[in-house]
Amino acid sequence: MLEIQEKFDTTGYEELVESASPQNLHITEALDGGAPIGFIAYWYGADKTTVCAFDDGGDLMLCDGLVRSVMFKSVLKGIEVMEFALSDTAGFENLRKLRFLTGDSRICEDLNSFMNGCESCKENKKDN
Repeated sequence: MLEIQEKFDTTGYEELVESASPQNLHITEALDGGAPIGFIAYWYGADKTTVCAFDDGGDLMLCDGLVRSVMFKSVLKGIEVMEFALSDTAGFENLRKLRFLTGDSRICEDLNSFMNGCESCKENKKDN
């Protein structure tokens, strides 16, 4: 069973921690049967959440789950902007497919509306 959980230590991510400048780096893992199959690394700033790395193994649904989990936690903290400061540009492909990003932008704004976007879809289905 797939679980997405914040990891409360950096074991296994030492190289990533060394390359990330903030000391408040958070890592959330996707686990399948307790084994990690993906992750997202990020930190919270005063006005935005910055994602510095993620690995979804090319799985679009895993990308969606990892990013939305961080979006949700950001919204709970009152943060409405997410920046993707990725060194591996391959990660941007799935982010654009999922419409987290458009064009060449690396910023996703109005996270609360983005997270609640499915509510309008639900309402539209009721009308049909």
